[in-house]
Amino acid sequence: MSDVAQLADVSVKTVSNVLSGYPHVRDTTRARVLDAVERLDYRLNVSARNLRSGRTRMIGLALPELRLPYFAELADSVILAAERRGLTVLIEQTNADRERELDVLHGPRRHLTDGLIFSPLALGQQDRELFKVDVPVVLLGERMFGGPIDHVTMDNVDAAQAATEHLIGLGRRRIAVIGAHEGEQVGTAALRVQGYAQALAAAGIELDPALLGEAGPWHRDTGAQAMRALLDSGTEIDAVFALNDMLGLGALHVLHERRIDVPGQIAVIGFDDVDEASYSSPPMSSVSPGRVQIAETAVDLLCARIAGSSAGEPVTVRADFEIVVRASTAG
Repeated sequence: MSDVAQLADVSVKTVSNVLSGYPHVRDTTRARVLDAVERLDYRLNVSARNLRSGRTRMIGLALPELRLPYFAELADSVILAAERRGLTVLIEQTNADRERELDVLHGPRRHLTDGLIFSPLALGQQDRELFKVDVPVVLLGERMFGGPIDHVTMDNVDAAQAATEHLIGLGRRRIAVIGAHEGEQVGTAALRVQGYAQALAAAGIELDPALLGEAGPWHRDTGAQAMRALLDSGTEIDAVFALNDMLGLGALHVLHERRIDVPGQIAVIGFDDVDEASYSSPPMSSVSPGRVQIAETAVDLLCARIAGSSAGEPVTVRADFEIVVRASTAG
């Protein structure tokens, strides 16, 4: 720690504050200390710092993008679950950047916590070996399956199939998807499109590629762009399945612009059941993917690994889902 302090030109106490997560440190000072930690390959000895328990009572939560309401609400659920177990959560945002995701797994900050709950987007199936780390990790999301760590995920295929079946049950046959990623084989978009396709096939409806609306990042603006493109193409549409609620809210905005009645002319359902979906106009139907269950299960699995009470093979848990029907499909 003295070497780190000397290289960063700060006091040993400042180094200690940075490594302990003390909030009242200037950003420039914190950056110098963390740079020195990385250059010296310094590793905090948590057991020495916490002689009685050998633990920090802190866990990490690494998410792609907190501006997306789903991830913000997931973080809230993880924090509440952790607090009930006497744990503090340190949150990191990766912006789906590969180097930042690697730093989450292998960087010096990892030793500030007892374990990590991690939702990667840049790392995937080909990176399974990188998840063999010396701290407990629980994986979230759909970028990797069958890895070396516990995994809590959504039932994306069945949930998307159920959402599409809900629209089919309303008599809709020209159901557009917003949020597809062309060529994606592994990931959330691919799994949800798979469920959509299964529902169409089961109902004897041929999948029309013209109804697959591409969208990059799943935000309101990309949902709006995809909705405009579908309408401008002249493709007949009587329903929209948005692969997340932000895309759905963007689609609703455009339908209002075009004076298209929802759900009279076009019904809309989203995915994630974020709070904002209840307050759109009209309130938007959505798939509730079991966010609280995901958070509680992830924290439980991580705590078991930290405590050493779970030493068996990695487990995969798929959360329960529910179709929440609101006025955007119910009329």
